[in-house]
Amino acid sequence: MIFFALHMGDANVKAFEVKMILLSCKNISLSFGTVKILEDITFNIQDSEKVGIVGVNGAGKTTLLKIIAGILKPDAGEVFTSKRHKLAYLEQNTGLDSSRSLWDELMRVYSELIEMEKRLKQLESRISTEKDGAVLSSLMKEYSVLADKFSYSGGYEYNSKVRGVLKGLGFRDEEFELKVQALSGGQKTRLALARLLLEEPDILLLDEPTNHLDIQALEWLEEFLKNYGKSIVLVSHDRYFLDAVTHKTIELENCRCKVYDGNYSAYVSQKAVERDIQQKHYEMQQREIARLEAFIEQQKRWNRERNIIAAESRQKAIDRMDKIEKPKALPGKIRIKFKSGIISGNDVLFVENLTKEYPGKTLFSRINFNLYKKERVFLLGPNGCGKSTLVKILSGRLEQTSGSFEYGHNIHIGYYDQEQENLNELNTVIEEVWSSNPKITQTQLRNMLASFLFKGEDVFKPISGLSGGEKSRVALLKLILSEANFILLDEPTNHLDINSREALEDALLNFDGTILAVSHDRYFIKKLATRIIEFDGTSLVDYKGNYLFYMDHRKLPNNSAQGGLSESAPTRSKLEYIENKESKARQRKLEKQLEDAEREIDKIDGRLKEIEALMCLEEIYTDHIRLTALHDEQVGLKDRLEELYSLWEALSNEKEGLF
Repeated sequence: MIFFALHMGDANVKAFEVKMILLSCKNISLSFGTVKILEDITFNIQDSEKVGIVGVNGAGKTTLLKIIAGILKPDAGEVFTSKRHKLAYLEQNTGLDSSRSLWDELMRVYSELIEMEKRLKQLESRISTEKDGAVLSSLMKEYSVLADKFSYSGGYEYNSKVRGVLKGLGFRDEEFELKVQALSGGQKTRLALARLLLEEPDILLLDEPTNHLDIQALEWLEEFLKNYGKSIVLVSHDRYFLDAVTHKTIELENCRCKVYDGNYSAYVSQKAVERDIQQKHYEMQQREIARLEAFIEQQKRWNRERNIIAAESRQKAIDRMDKIEKPKALPGKIRIKFKSGIISGNDVLFVENLTKEYPGKTLFSRINFNLYKKERVFLLGPNGCGKSTLVKILSGRLEQTSGSFEYGHNIHIGYYDQEQENLNELNTVIEEVWSSNPKITQTQLRNMLASFLFKGEDVFKPISGLSGGEKSRVALLKLILSEANFILLDEPTNHLDINSREALEDALLNFDGTILAVSHDRYFIKKLATRIIEFDGTSLVDYKGNYLFYMDHRKLPNNSAQGGLSESAPTRSKLEYIENKESKARQRKLEKQLEDAEREIDKIDGRLKEIEALMCLEEIYTDHIRLTALHDEQVGLKDRLEELYSLWEALSNEKEGLF
């Protein structure tokens, strides 16, 4: 960063900061065949800026990231990055693949520190046995320099960093030794993200990093990126995440880009205002041009010399105008309207002691809850707790192990599967929709497909060749045509761009039936939820309120005592009662232990500095006995320091868990 002084009058001097430009894109253009993707894209990224790139599916967001990363070459334009600064790119849905364990894979990030650590131990061993004073002095100097470098580079923290990032992104301790090649695609992507975060590049390029993360991991990643001291360029359809992390937005639309100061919400507001102003100015100018042209026509009809002169004067006025461009059409939005075919009774669903087990594993046990007409209920919980499985059981696509569920009167179910397993890959788009709704005419079907952005020859695309977003649109159209009055949604916003998510939200807000949904999209949940069921596989907490109510109450030590909450499992409320009763005492004890650990860490740090200073004195490093004693003390103190750091981290995590 560069600081300048601005002189105000004779006495006042005001300092202001100018950040360094780390990345510059100038007139970037790219076409695939005759299809133009990007045109004259120009912007700069400064040191420590956090930038969101937004646009509809197909706008070129991922393509632009690949150009910046050097994976694609533009047809025209240039990308400038500082050679001194490291750039790293996380591709969408791309993960690591190796025979190493998760832990060993991430430890490769710190290979230089690990080698330094090995060398320090070798030096310690040699120092403890070396008798020659000159050689010992040389070894001690090397050790001192290397130890300083090791400490400055984070040598005492890298194990904690790896553990913290793995835990933050949803990996459990028992998974640390799993082989990378045995992980699922989503786990591999999370691991690739973990490695990138640990590498700490100067420019971090992230393409949909929130894919495969549950809400807890999303919140952790938000905090990590907010506190990341370097530059981030982020592509995401997660509006909540963009609002939390970014403070600058680049919009890609109609092959062009425009830069806005502020996060996603600020960008939406600014764009609406600018578009409204441009439309009004355009209309005013068009009215003025129409008035002048009418005057010109009138003067031409009179056809006298002074009339011709007047007409020419007005035409010159028109020609001199800086023409205001009409705002370009916004990208197409799907038009969705859910309508139930029949009206359901007030009681929609009764779930009693529902259990699902697999060989050697109980996914969830004795789940109880009821749903009622027109509720919009969201099922939240960590990845792997069984949310999608529960919804599949309730939709009739999977058998439970025990327990029961029953639908109320006149219930007609519709189900949206995040994996799109209910789509026939061999069908075309029009065949797939028509096969479920043979009574509608071709004209009606083509009109509905057009409203879902399948126009012209697009309706004859095979399902197997569609993108994730296109498959989602087909599945949503089938769901609408089913006229269900109770719909089960499993991650419905996955693969949808922001425009499509907003259209889906508006449609569901106006739906006259009942909704049970699984989602990690907090913006979507916040807009729709009337009730939250938090589910972790062993117990269930029912928050009878919207997402803000849930956020306010989920960390309270005794949730069952709060108005509007209920429990399905008595063991959970008993545990919460015990935790509430003991939490204050435990908190005080933890704070005392933390203070003691911090006090001892400070004391050891001070003594280590004294030892390092003593070792540099000639009367010490020439005295083999005194030098060896100091060295032995130093090694012991460093071992104790590492123990204290581990203890401090464990105590801090435990204290954080109390809230």
